[in-house]
Amino acid sequence: MADLVKTNARRDGEDRFQALEQEAFISNSSSELQNELVSDAGDGIEAIANRLSKWIVAALFGSVLLLRHDGAALWAVIGSVSNSVLSVALKRILNQERPVATLRSDPGMPSSHAQSISFISVFSVFSVMEWLGTNVLSLFLSGFILALGSYFTWLRVSQKLHTTSQVVVGAIVGSVYSTLWYVTWNSLVLEAFTSTFSVQIALFLVAAASALGFAVYVLLNWFKDDR
Repeated sequence: MADLVKTNARRDGEDRFQALEQEAFISNSSSELQNELVSDAGDGIEAIANRLSKWIVAALFGSVLLLRHDGAALWAVIGSVSNSVLSVALKRILNQERPVATLRSDPGMPSSHAQSISFISVFSVFSVMEWLGTNVLSLFLSGFILALGSYFTWLRVSQKLHTTSQVVVGAIVGSVYSTLWYVTWNSLVLEAFTSTFSVQIALFLVAAASALGFAVYVLLNWFKDDR
C-alpha cells in the first residue's frame, strides 16, 4: 500500500511538472508570436511610409510651387530636376553597392531619395522663412518640414535600401545644392528675370521641359516601384 501511494504521488508530481512545462512553453510561444506580430506590423508601417514618402514630398513641393507661382518656382523646378540628374551621375561615378543588392540593382551612393528630399525640404524652408519672416509659426513649420524629411530619409536605412553613409551623403549634397540654387536665384537670376522678357520665356520653357521630363519619369518608375 505504501509503495502504491508513493507511486501515485510520484506520478502526480510528474504530471504537474509536465503541465507547468507545457504552460511555460505555450506562454513563451505566445509572447514570441506577439513580439513577431508587433515587429512585422512595425516593419509594415515603415514600408508603407517609405513607399508613400516620395508622393508626400512631391505633394509638399507642388504646394510650395503653387503658392509661390513666380519665377523662383520655375527656378526650383529646374533645380529639382538637375539635382536628380546630379544624383544619377554621382551614383555612376562612385558605383557603391547598396546594403542588400537584391532589393535594387542600381548603385546606392548617394541616396537619390535623400538628396531629392533634402533639396525640396531646404527649398521649402527658405520659402517659408521668406514669406513669414522669423517668428514662432515659421520656425514651427520649418522644424516640421525638416523633421518629416529626416524621417523619410531615415526610412531608406531602416528598409535596408541604403547604408547610413549613403543617406548622409545624399542629404548633404541635396541640402548644399538647394542652398546654392536658392542663393543663385536671389543674387544673379532674379534681376535678369524681372528685367528681361526673353529670360522669362527661356526660364519658363526650360522649367516646362523639366516638369514634363519628370512627369514621364514618374509614370515609368514610381508606379512600377509601388507594385
